[in-house]
Amino acid sequence: MSPLILAAVLLTMVGTSLLSGIFGMAGGLVLIGVLLVLLPVADAMALHAVTQVASNGWRAALWWRHILPRPVLALATGNLLALGAWSLVLLVPEQGIALLMLGLSPFSVKLLPKRLTPNPLRPLHGVAVGAICMTLMVMTGVSGPLLDRFFLGGSLDRRQIIATKAACQTFCHALKLLYFGVLVADAGQVEPWVGAAAVLASMLGTTLAKRVLEAMSDAQYRRWADRIILAVASFYIGQGGWLLLAAAR
Repeated sequence: MSPLILAAVLLTMVGTSLLSGIFGMAGGLVLIGVLLVLLPVADAMALHAVTQVASNGWRAALWWRHILPRPVLALATGNLLALGAWSLVLLVPEQGIALLMLGLSPFSVKLLPKRLTPNPLRPLHGVAVGAICMTLMVMTGVSGPLLDRFFLGGSLDRRQIIATKAACQTFCHALKLLYFGVLVADAGQVEPWVGAAAVLASMLGTTLAKRVLEAMSDAQYRRWADRIILAVASFYIGQGGWLLLAAAR
């Protein structure tokens, strides 16, 4: 990356980790879209994994008192089962397909009948969602939109959602880094100093967000979180569809 592009990426990382620090969501969705435009898919996935492990890990540390262990264990079990299956295939998706699936994922959960909406306090639901999340990690680089819907579907307050989701995402992104940085052919590369700068940028944005989240009410949190997810997802559907149409010409 040129110095100008690197500076833009680092500023994006600060902004997206600030967004994720406030809402526990959407930041990773924005960041992976930017990285997929600038870098080869495997490199984008690997760098994104480094930043998200740092951002989510730091967020989990800041809010550790509010982490609920049962959903974390259930989702981690599903992650591991899916990673075992994908390690037999070692797929690296095309850019357009990744972006299109990225945008469609939150709408697919929203369309579920209420009686089928997964509950974060039910272990079997967590295992199933964890397996789907790992699949989305392989195909799109993020599982945030699905996980957002999963946690918003329960009765958890905003601090429990932020903390528990951060712990789950730390583990899932670490598995993604293993997949794209080690297992696949032509594994993604991240320069050590770029990775270190990305970690610092992510931690800065996460730290700045803590006061904003504490000042919000649960109603404000849920209202704005829902709007942000749908707006970002709609953009990626358009971008992914445009890339696929351009490739077909």
